[in-house]
Amino acid sequence: MSNKVITANRLDDGEAVFLAPDGGWVADIDAAWMSRSEAEAAVMESVGAAPDQTLVVVGPYAIDVTEDAGGVVPVRRRERLRAYGPSTHP
Repeated sequence: MSNKVITANRLDDGEAVFLAPDGGWVADIDAAWMSRSEAEAAVMESVGAAPDQTLVVVGPYAIDVTEDAGGVVPVRRRERLRAYGPSTHP
């Protein structure tokens, strides 16, 4: 199993956010709650999809990530763009 984090879009500004260990949402992927097992990933998905979250975010889903010396890195290019912004940002 690969490591996973939950991502969604924040309703008030549309920014990509990540589920934090406290059940809140953070913009920094390095502060995200990262699962290291299937059981933990299932718990994360249920927290991210809880009814009270619909007032904060839309479309939560799990993404595959890896860790390196620089922090948490999404596996797919699409998710790297969501986490770090478009390649046109300075």
